[in-house]
Amino acid sequence: MKTQSKMVAAAVAVVTAFALSACTGSSGGDSSTASSSCAPSSGKVDLTFTTWVPGMDKVVDLWNQKNPDIQVKFQTGPSGNAGTYQNFFNQIKAGNAPDLGQVEYDALPNFRVQDGLTNIAACKPVSGAQDKFVDWTWKQVTFDEKNAVYAVPQDTGPIAMFYRKDLFDAAGIPVPTTWDEYAKDAALIKAQGSYITNFPKTDVNWFAGMVWQNGGQWFKNDGNDWTVDLTGDKSTQVADYWQKLIDNGEVSKLASFSDEWNKSFNDGQQWTWISAVWGASTLETGAPDTSGKWAVAPMPQWKSGGDQAGDWGGSSTAVLKGSKHPYEAAKFAMWLNSDPEALALENKLGGLYPAAKAGADLDAFTSGQEFYGGQKIYDVFKEASSQVNPDFTWGPTMTQTYTDVSDGFGSALGGSGTLTDALKTGQQKTIDALKAQSIPVK
Repeated sequence: MKTQSKMVAAAVAVVTAFALSACTGSSGGDSSTASSSCAPSSGKVDLTFTTWVPGMDKVVDLWNQKNPDIQVKFQTGPSGNAGTYQNFFNQIKAGNAPDLGQVEYDALPNFRVQDGLTNIAACKPVSGAQDKFVDWTWKQVTFDEKNAVYAVPQDTGPIAMFYRKDLFDAAGIPVPTTWDEYAKDAALIKAQGSYITNFPKTDVNWFAGMVWQNGGQWFKNDGNDWTVDLTGDKSTQVADYWQKLIDNGEVSKLASFSDEWNKSFNDGQQWTWISAVWGASTLETGAPDTSGKWAVAPMPQWKSGGDQAGDWGGSSTAVLKGSKHPYEAAKFAMWLNSDPEALALENKLGGLYPAAKAGADLDAFTSGQEFYGGQKIYDVFKEASSQVNPDFTWGPTMTQTYTDVSDGFGSALGGSGTLTDALKTGQQKTIDALKAQSIPVK
């Protein structure tokens, strides 16, 4: 995503944001400082909220029915990287951004560095809210800064392993619990004429989730400079692992979420999918003929007996820079992402898995799922969510990083270069992009 030229100076000024101490400022003012006050506005308030989540307009309607003095105008658009984020940046630059916007966790640092967020830490609806959300998500919206909250966690994407229980049972192949076992099973499944899974060349955020589980870190900020390390030991271990499966022809190369990819699951050509919680409905929709044949298990572990999980996806509700009503915006964002009635409706209409701890106790997540043989699959994801490392840091140019690494992954799948080569190229291009935007980088 290209930065706005007039925001480069702001990027330099706030790049130390990830280790700032408490500062003071005015409510709704410069987001690089912690607001000393956040008072309610007088009279009736109108807010605007932009999101791409299906059915969110109905959730907004519910709020408006309950809150006649704080009315929210719903706006929708394409997913973040497909255009909404660029629209946000353009609107922030022009001074006409919506009060609230959906921003994925991996995109928040970009907004933070470009001074596009309002610090709502002093807003009463948000103060003291940390314990309501899964621990690692709170770090995503505060960047571990003191007296800072830049968004309210909305949903998460803890990763587990979907697998065809019937096929594993019929073939007498053990369900893998470690990555070593997974590789052995891949060879056995290839001998059956199928694949254990596919390698998704364009879903670099999926690959990041694999690195996340392995304890790797792609980005760090010491308060002054960024460190970019896509090629650390933990990251290259993941790359080398999947490269071997690719070289052995033991994973499919079908494009994820394509019709062919769906058909491969429906026809039993792929036996597992290492995916996030939202993948439950993806499989149900894409492979309807396999109902009752799937089950869910924890991610395979790098060490036997391990209990680490990664995350793939998840969003927040951010109060964008320029909002004249940060108190009311914060109040709506908290209701949207913690009220049981709102959470239930968001899950029903949009398939969101809440970041709020209370969300895991909703009826939708405590009952057995027919498509998965009656298994209470969300118990697995609830456990996985608690096993996600809270200290994983996203960089400020993730969209470009994803693109650069994806290009290399495509070459590797085509037999030119390796996944590790793609990470090396992506790392250098990311460093170049940071420097081009005058963002300090080691």
